Amino acid sequence: MNNLRRNTRLYRFIHTVFAMERDLIVGGQAVMEGVMMRTPSAYAIACRKSDGDIVTTAESLPKWSDKYKWLSWPVLRGGATLIQSMALGIKALNFSAKIYEDDLEAQKEKVKQEAADQVAVFAEGTSDENFTKAPVKVVMPAKKEKKIGSSIGTIFSIIFALGFNILLFVVAPLLITNAGFIALGWAEAPLLSAEATWWQTLYAYIWQTKPHSWIAFNLIDGIVRMFFFVLMIVSMSYLKDIRRVFEYHGAEHKTVFTWEKGLELNVDNAKDQRRQHPRCGTSFLMVVMLVSIVLFSVITFEQTWMNLLVRIVLMPLVAGLSYEVIRYAAKKESGAIFKFMTLPGIWLQNITTQEPDAEQLEVAIRALDESLKLEPQTA
Repeated sequence: MNNLRRNTRLYRFIHTVFAMERDLIVGGQAVMEGVMMRTPSAYAIACRKSDGDIVTTAESLPKWSDKYKWLSWPVLRGGATLIQSMALGIKALNFSAKIYEDDLEAQKEKVKQEAADQVAVFAEGTSDENFTKAPVKVVMPAKKEKKIGSSIGTIFSIIFALGFNILLFVVAPLLITNAGFIALGWAEAPLLSAEATWWQTLYAYIWQTKPHSWIAFNLIDGIVRMFFFVLMIVSMSYLKDIRRVFEYHGAEHKTVFTWEKGLELNVDNAKDQRRQHPRCGTSFLMVVMLVSIVLFSVITFEQTWMNLLVRIVLMPLVAGLSYEVIRYAAKKESGAIFKFMTLPGIWLQNITTQEPDAEQLEVAIRALDESLKLEPQTA
C-alpha cells in the first residue's frame, strides 16, 4: 500500500499523458497468484510471493500494425490480437508458474533447515578418557529431482491445449448434433444393411450431415458447444487453486475499470468497481460461439469432415468478427444488439470472476503501473 501511495505522482503524470488517447485499450489476464496487464505497446506481469513481496516483469510489445498496415484493418486486427494474446498468455502463465514453484521450493527448504537445526545426536561417553560427549548435527543431503526441459513442456502444453479445445468445442458438438438429428428424424438417416456392424453404423452416422434445416442444426450445435464450455467453467470453479485465479481475474477487471474511468489507481478506488467487464475473454468466447452459429449456417457441406475442416480453418475469421463485436460493445455508443451479444459472457463472469481482497487488487494495480511506464509518452 505504501508503494502505491509513493507512485501517486507517477500515476497522475501517466494519466495526463494518455488523457487524450481515447482508444488506449487496457486488458489483462489472471495467472497463478498474479495478474498480467497489457497496454497497446507493452505488458507487465506481477505475482505475489508467500512472504508478501510482489515480483514483476515488463516488456515492450512489437507494433505489428506499424510494419504491416493491413494488420490494423478491422477483422484482421482481431486475428493478430488473438495470436499475440495467446503468446502473451502462455508467457505470463509460465512466468507465474516459475515464481510459484520457486516460492514453494524456498518454503520447503526453509522447513527442512528449521527441522535440521533442531536435530542433534549426542554420543554417549565411554570408558576412554579421551572420548568426550559432543553434540553432532546431522544434515541429510537433499534429493535432486529431475526436471523436464521447459521448452519441451511448453510445446507439449500448447499442442495438448489446442487439440483438447478442438476436440471438445468443435469435433464433439458437431458429431453429437449430427447423431442427435438423425436419431430424432430431423436429418436423413444413413442407409445401412441388416448385417452392418457397430463400427459401420457409427461411421455412417458421422460421415455425412444432411439436416432438414442447416439453421436449426447450427443453432443446436452452438448450444451444445456452449453447454460444454459452461460445464467446464462451472466444474473448474470448485477447484481451490482455480477459484484463487478467478479472484485475481476479478482484481484485473476492477483495475481496468478504474483506469477507464480516469480514477487514481489505488485499492480504494478499485474495490468499488464491477467485476464483470464486456471486453473479458469469457465474453469474447461466448461471442465467438454466437458468431460461429451464424457463419457456419451459411457455409455448409454434407461431408462431416469438410464441416470440421471449415470450422477449424474459419476460426481466425470468426475470432476477427468477434473481436470487433466485443470492441464495439464496450463503447457507450454501441447499439442494443451488440450489448445483447455480450450479455451471456457478462453473466458467466459471475463464475469466472470472484471478489478479490486488497492484496490481490494491489498486485493487479502494480501490473498495470509497470505496463504504463513502458508506453510511449507523446504529448
